[in-house]
Amino acid sequence: MRIGFIGLGNMGGPMALNVLKAGHTMVVSDLRQELAKPHMALGATWASTPKAVAAASEVILTSLPGPREVEAVALGPGGILEGAARGTVYVDLSTNSATLIRKIHGVCAQRGVDVLDAPVSGGVPGARSGKLAVLVGGDEALYHRLKPMLDAIGDKVTWVGGIGCGTVAKLVHNMVSACSRMAIAEGMTLGVKAGVAPEVLLDALAKSSFGQGRVLKDMIPNTVFPGAYDDVNFALKLLRKDVGLATELGREYHVPMLIAAIAEQQLEEALRRGWGDKDSMTFFRLQEERAGVELRAPKKGA
Repeated sequence: MRIGFIGLGNMGGPMALNVLKAGHTMVVSDLRQELAKPHMALGATWASTPKAVAAASEVILTSLPGPREVEAVALGPGGILEGAARGTVYVDLSTNSATLIRKIHGVCAQRGVDVLDAPVSGGVPGARSGKLAVLVGGDEALYHRLKPMLDAIGDKVTWVGGIGCGTVAKLVHNMVSACSRMAIAEGMTLGVKAGVAPEVLLDALAKSSFGQGRVLKDMIPNTVFPGAYDDVNFALKLLRKDVGLATELGREYHVPMLIAAIAEQQLEEALRRGWGDKDSMTFFRLQEERAGVELRAPKKGA
């Protein structure tokens, strides 16, 4: 397959090399031509503009810093759309804006150019080793056609829905990751200031049955998705009590607890709703109400 690759930075460079090593021919481009040296050593050719890359390619991949760069490369003067023939496929590997990639999809469709969004997760080590999650949005049949090529980029290539859905999933992942890390930072500083050695506290968190892994693999699919809040594993009133004790400890040791304070207020609101004897995951209903959407899906194993 004739692949064009635009963006040879910390993530794009290694991904492009892995696609090359999988046996595809490649045309590459970047603002810094020196980044293309290892690719050209493996047989890739250089193009000075995205338009020239597109004109020489069946499939164009981009790995760029953000929405502004993606829009310029895809739709701007000398961009991909100016050089792409009908039937060409454009795949954006960047962490982008879902609204923008849907706009690009619509504009390209008028010219007979197909678009997938396929943001990746796993960092630079994953890009180098080919062990990335690749979250693909767009036409499912097109996804299956290109999956063998995408398998050279990541070992966890997944179709997640229509155009833009890959980007939405990636943004949700990164947002949840950031919030989780901030909560861990609060907890670690509280625990250490209150007398627990940091390595011991980390081990205790890692071994806990109520870590993030259980939330994602058990509590959400088996409690939230079916709305089974009356099947109590851990009562909400007990979680409220425990978070309250933690924020009290924070005040005692003068540790700021911004995220814990928000959680405490969420749980207090759930108690005011009369949900104290329901499962602790019942607080999800508060966010469902605010967002105007219910997280309902078949129970795991059903």
